[in-house]
Amino acid sequence: MSEASTAGMADVVSPLDKGLGALSAPCAPQDAAAQGWNLLREDLGLPAAVLSQSRLAHNLAWMQRFVDAYGAKLAPHGKTTMAPRLFRQQIDAGAWGITLATAQQTRVAHAHGVRRVLMANQLIGRRNMAAVAELLADPGFEFFCLVDCAEQVEQLAAFFGAAGQSVQVLIELGPPGGRTGVRSDAQMQPLLDALARAGVAVRLAGIEVYEGVLKEEDAIRTLLRRAVLWLERLASDGRLQRSPAVLTGAGSAWYDVVAQEFGKADIGGALDLVLRPGCYLTHDAGIYQAAQQRIDQTNPVAQQMRASLLPALQVWAYVQSLPEPGRAIVALGKRDTAFEAVPPRPALRYRPGDAAPVAAPPHWEVTAMMDQHAFLKVAEDDGLRVGDMLAFDISHPCLTFDKWRQMAVVNDSYDVVDVIATYF
Repeated sequence: MSEASTAGMADVVSPLDKGLGALSAPCAPQDAAAQGWNLLREDLGLPAAVLSQSRLAHNLAWMQRFVDAYGAKLAPHGKTTMAPRLFRQQIDAGAWGITLATAQQTRVAHAHGVRRVLMANQLIGRRNMAAVAELLADPGFEFFCLVDCAEQVEQLAAFFGAAGQSVQVLIELGPPGGRTGVRSDAQMQPLLDALARAGVAVRLAGIEVYEGVLKEEDAIRTLLRRAVLWLERLASDGRLQRSPAVLTGAGSAWYDVVAQEFGKADIGGALDLVLRPGCYLTHDAGIYQAAQQRIDQTNPVAQQMRASLLPALQVWAYVQSLPEPGRAIVALGKRDTAFEAVPPRPALRYRPGDAAPVAAPPHWEVTAMMDQHAFLKVAEDDGLRVGDMLAFDISHPCLTFDKWRQMAVVNDSYDVVDVIATYF
């Protein structure tokens, strides 16, 4: 997206957008319900990515209750959806802020009213720094980025110092072989020295980790405990320049372990313990469903809560060909849904004119995908017809969201009640 296109943004439903019905003119998303569209009446062009209103509301409330139980705060990762209307729902439900990954994403969020962004990434490059500097001119906007070496601090200090501004940073810790982050105590001292030289241009707010690069729980807990020890050390040395200080981590798979370990931190002062899962809002029926099952089985808070996270995103498509026994070709492809982790899973079948969708047979399986086609393995006597509508559950919602500029939100009767625009 160009810089100019983020200024004065307004979500608009276009009559030409993939998956939406025919409109005589564009309308605002909040006016979509007045169009009277219904998915099962074929008022939407398929394929279409569809969000469940009731399940979104359930997941919003579930995660906020979980975080509250640990005395933590929630800054969901917005890169999952890049949908400002969903950001607003998360903030209205109690989120402390929104996590993002780039300066461009930060500009999109700010343009849509988000006033606290934790950029879980390093801020590198003159134009990216300038984009953030423009936002920091808003006195109501709070921003954090990550640092893991002296050179980054020096570059930030030179830019923001010359601009007469101050940027808040979090020291990122990382494991050997991982992504970014300080690997050892020996690497920490040059970074701390650079922060001391930076003065007010770069202010140290706390510590950040991303535990998702690790796969074993013991290694994850070791990294998290290292983060707690370093934050306590920095607080004891008087190096923290924000109160409350910030201690943050947690992707969508291990947020329970992060809450447990970070909840032990004691810095002798105020602390914002911030968790950053992003996929919980729509959840999925693949890799994150498996991760959530571990949490439901082992975490005492989750065990006490009603109904776990629910998949809230499906992609609907037509059966377009039955070219040979045991095979259906569905008008759904790699351009429409994530496929790299787990293939889309058939969930519902609906024949236009029937009373309601029914569950797809468990033996149906997507065996291959092309750009616009999915190969569906079926039984010869399943009775599929060309024109049948199929709903697919997905894995890894991030990669499905970025294939759609707009998604319909439907109620339990499949009436379209809202439209969510994305900004990738």
